[in-house]
Amino acid sequence: MPAPLASMTGFARSAGASGSMSWAWELRSVNGRGLDVRLRLPNGLDALEAGLREAAGKVLKRGNVTANLTVARQEAPKLTPDPAALEQVLALALDLAKRIPGAEPPRAEALLALPGVLRPAAAVEDESAVEAQAAAVRAGFAEALAGLVESRNAEGARLGVILTGQIDEIAALRTQAAEEAAGQPAAQRARMLDSLRDLLRDQPGLPEERIAQEVALLASRSDVREELDRLDSHIDAARALLAEAAGVGRRLDFLVQEFNREANTLCSKSASVALTATGLKLKAAIEQLREQVANIE
Repeated sequence: MPAPLASMTGFARSAGASGSMSWAWELRSVNGRGLDVRLRLPNGLDALEAGLREAAGKVLKRGNVTANLTVARQEAPKLTPDPAALEQVLALALDLAKRIPGAEPPRAEALLALPGVLRPAAAVEDESAVEAQAAAVRAGFAEALAGLVESRNAEGARLGVILTGQIDEIAALRTQAAEEAAGQPAAQRARMLDSLRDLLRDQPGLPEERIAQEVALLASRSDVREELDRLDSHIDAARALLAEAAGVGRRLDFLVQEFNREANTLCSKSASVALTATGLKLKAAIEQLREQVANIE
């Protein structure tokens, strides 16, 4: 079964716990020219980064991805005195007590309550517990990554419907342009010949055969059949890419540029108000297509 059309926009979350630690992953992705994975990991888990990037690169091809990991310890932190801070406040308290007549010596609980005297003790966990927590975090990332892929695929399915409709609209405008342009070269030739005949009455002597050649050349420049044929080819190519689905974003983006080139040329060659109006509608439809294609992986 072929891979589905995927968007570069998506979101996923996973959460869990291992031992005294709970964790939560949040993954977000938006449009990007290539794949850019930005990992935000708490201190102590930096060693996981290379493996997580490799895992993301296996299932994602394009997009700016932000992966944020938050962790929390479920145990109440243990406190330990800071020896240097304790010695300093004790010396200050004793010195102050000596200076004040009748003052009582400093009490231990009062000294320990002073800011900076007590600090959280570093948690000590055995190696197996630390590895189990790292494994849980990696598994959580894999779960969130799978959710992100699913989210991007679901958005891609919605985009596929929109893109199909936009390509159908471009095809309909191409057909309308062909009908409006069918008689354009002949009409252009007739108008120019009439104008030149009027000119020749006033300025005789110009070879009529040479004039006819120049008129034919100018009329051919208003012939848009080549642009219409190329638009037909681009429409077929766009539909084929949508059917192929997987990893077609860059090729669709290039194809939209070709669409736009033909629409611009058609408008520049137009010799009628109706064809110009249709050409402008065609350019607007192509721009809408471009905006949606920018989301495709």
